[in-house]
Amino acid sequence: MFSKLLIANRGEIAVRIIRACKEMGIKTVAVYSQADKDALHVSLADESICVGPAPAPLSYLNQQAILSAAINTDCKAVHPGYGFLSENADFADLCEQNGLIFIGPSGEVIRQMGNKDEAKRTVAAAGVPVIPGREDVKDLKEAQEAAREIGFPLLIKARSGGGGRGIRRVDRMEDLKNAYSTAAQEAKVNFSNPALYMEKLLSEVKHIEVQVLCDSQGHSVTFGERDCSMQRKHQKILEESPCVLLGAPQRARLMKAARQAVKALRYVGVGTLEFLLDREGNFFFMEMNTRLQVEHPVTEMVSGIDLVKWQIRVAAGLPLTFTQRDIRSQGHAIECRINAEDPAQGFQPAGGRVDILHIPGGPWVRFDTALYQGYEMPLHYDSLIAKLIVHAPTRQEAIRKMQAALCETVIEGVNHTALFQADLMGEEAFEDGSYTTEYLAGKGAFHA
Repeated sequence: MFSKLLIANRGEIAVRIIRACKEMGIKTVAVYSQADKDALHVSLADESICVGPAPAPLSYLNQQAILSAAINTDCKAVHPGYGFLSENADFADLCEQNGLIFIGPSGEVIRQMGNKDEAKRTVAAAGVPVIPGREDVKDLKEAQEAAREIGFPLLIKARSGGGGRGIRRVDRMEDLKNAYSTAAQEAKVNFSNPALYMEKLLSEVKHIEVQVLCDSQGHSVTFGERDCSMQRKHQKILEESPCVLLGAPQRARLMKAARQAVKALRYVGVGTLEFLLDREGNFFFMEMNTRLQVEHPVTEMVSGIDLVKWQIRVAAGLPLTFTQRDIRSQGHAIECRINAEDPAQGFQPAGGRVDILHIPGGPWVRFDTALYQGYEMPLHYDSLIAKLIVHAPTRQEAIRKMQAALCETVIEGVNHTALFQADLMGEEAFEDGSYTTEYLAGKGAFHA
């Protein structure tokens, strides 16, 4: 096992990893930007090193500075968390070249899955259904040809994308030129790669994902599914497990498809395969995230497995000590992402000083955050400030528990989305589970 590792991230996920490492007896090194000198992860880690100014490209994306910090502090491994460098194949390769273990899959696998069209080819060859589309659209002329083949509506997506960025919906040919250019520009800014692909837009669908964990000895397990359909502009707002509308036969086929995919990849580490589920019960592979997901606590709550600890263990070469038969999903879990945004002002990002912080409590209530009273929030990074997760024997109990916990959450000094989410869970489409990815746009719910 590693004696010391560096956490190449910030915020709540850095705090989450530090806590897991403390329980495992692993020393931690935090990196931080000048804007984060007073951040919680900096004080919780055993050591901390400033890696640059506030802008992420000069700090949390500064590969050489982070590698130097790891080497100079005698770290044995680097945990990238999610976002930033977590799915950067070049960074994974650099870690290996410098004698560091990258806590994630190899650069080769990250590259393979990060290229969305190649990912679809790989899983399709393993027998997994994929969304119809055109791979590697090089220019506007090819995009127009593809649009005629695929038909409208369609989506233009960044090949190296994630987090809902680099995506544009196109409903007619006249809108294609502008959508293509803006998607390419957004992909270039966010992922340093303007390459795009196109796929048929499936309407009235649920976004279902499957959590996997694989060791280097060839063993793999799936942990059931998460329903991540409640989204705003392709960004997830809340997640739950299991999906209330997924029947046992569908679930069995979905888990089998996920295991086929990771076996074909010879995957090692934690990962998530994302699917779209239509109203007829058909599912289609969308993409794979080769990292820890923001919503991993939902799976931890229903499975009883600490995914961060096991992610570190399998990266160290340890085998899984349980099999698929040992995985039992118990009860129901919901996670709400609390963002520093003002719902009354079109979800405009908010900053400020946390004057009062009251964290909700009670049995099976979890609050993952890097906030503390008196903390001055920087505006340079993602607006996610906390994750509230609850677990209960039934979905209805979990909904009531979450509503109570959201109403108990107090973060004064910063506008946030907690009460918006409490209201959202009182809506009929959420209560019966019929909401789809387009629900918040006023267009999406399964109906009998």
